[in-house]
Amino acid sequence: MKHLLLSLIFLFTIPALAQEETLIGSGEVEHGGYGAVVVKFTSVNDDFGVLVGGRGGWIINHTFSIGGAGYGLANNIRAHSVGPFGQEFVDFGYGGLDLEYISNSDDLVHFSIHALIGAGGVGFRRGFGDNDNGWDNYYDHDSHRYDAFFIFEPGINIDLNIIKWFRASLGAGYRYISGVNSGASTNADLSGPSGILTFRFGKF
Repeated sequence: MKHLLLSLIFLFTIPALAQEETLIGSGEVEHGGYGAVVVKFTSVNDDFGVLVGGRGGWIINHTFSIGGAGYGLANNIRAHSVGPFGQEFVDFGYGGLDLEYISNSDDLVHFSIHALIGAGGVGFRRGFGDNDNGWDNYYDHDSHRYDAFFIFEPGINIDLNIIKWFRASLGAGYRYISGVNSGASTNADLSGPSGILTFRFGKF
């Protein structure tokens, strides 16, 4: 009986001493967060396009982030046809869920892999600053006709730690777009590679 009791104590004690294994890591989880200004250089309708927007997210253990991102076309790109109110240019923007894996975040130079999954819209607009009203033309809502689409955009960045709360990144990505049925553009003309500049501020 004594040996049986000792054996039972041994069997229940050993698992208790073993450390639990988890995907993210053991111990206390560390949290951070960031906001970023992003500029993308790409091709839209076979012309040079500039997309401007932002990213933000919650950082878990300096390794994973989850958040959101959104971008819009910031220069004049000719549409494939003239819009219903005589607009000649593409109106293009998108956003969605933004996920990222960060490798060796504390290293001066490191890399990160991210992906955006979301939706967007494409339509017609007048040119920025066409008349004396300038940007007011952009907000002529009666002239907007949007076509919704799905987007998946993976990318990779090389990140440089400038100071503790500021990082700059140089990267590349690729937009996969489907669902466009617009006279302004096509799936193929909105999909494609882009060069990315990112300026992040936060607790990393």
